[in-house]
Amino acid sequence: MSKLLKIGIILLLFMALSMIRFFEESLFYDPLLAYFKGGYLEENKLPTLQLWKLLVSISFRFWLNTVISLVVLYVAFEEIEVVKFSILFYAIAYIILLGVYFYLLLHYDPSQYLSLFYVRRFLIQPLFVILLLPAFYYQSQIKK
Repeated sequence: MSKLLKIGIILLLFMALSMIRFFEESLFYDPLLAYFKGGYLEENKLPTLQLWKLLVSISFRFWLNTVISLVVLYVAFEEIEVVKFSILFYAIAYIILLGVYFYLLLHYDPSQYLSLFYVRRFLIQPLFVILLLPAFYYQSQIKK
């Protein structure tokens, strides 16, 4: 695959990730969106949540971002080993982050709202692809 084609596909995939973010309010159930836009300043408690619906929605969003991120990594490096490692990485991150997120929701303390904010951020945003791309690039350069 030519470099220009790779760059074009990767840009389209990043646009897809951006669209998920742009349409997040209509695509996903997440009452914490408004809360973290400023509601936490006015209230000492979380908004009313349908916990299981929230966890399913967060999970769906995480895996949707993950699939697109895996395609980005495959197109960038064209190595199945990169994808295999990334799947394992994403699965472990998902299990740990969702567990911590669930715990923070059940034991919410207003003074610790930033912990909930950042764990949620790692679940709903494709931050890992931003870390994995340069890491795999660096590794490929060392191999050469």
